[in-house]
Amino acid sequence: MSSFDLGYVLDFLSDLAVNNDRAWFAKHKATYEKARSIFEEFVDELIHRLSASEDDVAGLTAKDCVMRIYRDIRFSRDKTPYKTWMAALIASGGRKSGRCGYGLLLGPSHTMAAGGFWEPKPEQLAMFRRAVDRDPQTILAIVEAQKFLQTFGALKGEKLVKAPQGYAKDHIAIELLRLKQVYVARSFSHPEVCAGDFADLLMDAFRAMKPFLNYLNDAVA
Repeated sequence: MSSFDLGYVLDFLSDLAVNNDRAWFAKHKATYEKARSIFEEFVDELIHRLSASEDDVAGLTAKDCVMRIYRDIRFSRDKTPYKTWMAALIASGGRKSGRCGYGLLLGPSHTMAAGGFWEPKPEQLAMFRRAVDRDPQTILAIVEAQKFLQTFGALKGEKLVKAPQGYAKDHIAIELLRLKQVYVARSFSHPEVCAGDFADLLMDAFRAMKPFLNYLNDAVA
């Protein structure tokens, strides 16, 4: 078991998934507070490790990076009040900066390291496509690197059926240009999450992710 006892966090989230209402949550608020504290301590450890080589995340704390567990249900058909996972985005300026960073989603049914554009703004997607079109070899070298493919496989994201307007259908990077989302993800099993070396596994994924994140941040700067 990890020294951070992420198994405790997963157990709480698993219980929350079948008791997702305010009355149950209020009754188990102390358990939630402990689970959140464990997760924040783990995120602080990741920030500490990343800051050894990345000055732009030095000085961040988990409070800057961890997402709220409360769902915004104003415009959602799903009225359950709480997320059944915990998540953090370690990026320059924190989770609200708009920068691409190192994402962690921890849940009883799905845990993953991820990064990129999950819901890109139209201007971000346009800037990404222009960057790919100007110099396709740079991004292709990143996403076709052996370590990248071993860790993530292909880029994730929904795609247009055809080439986006203004781009040739036989463009060398047409599969990237067709993306409507642009992100990577590496999933972890429950035993991996609860093992003592989970932080090491995440750091290995983050190192493989770094050139891709740098490219996206430069592309939309």
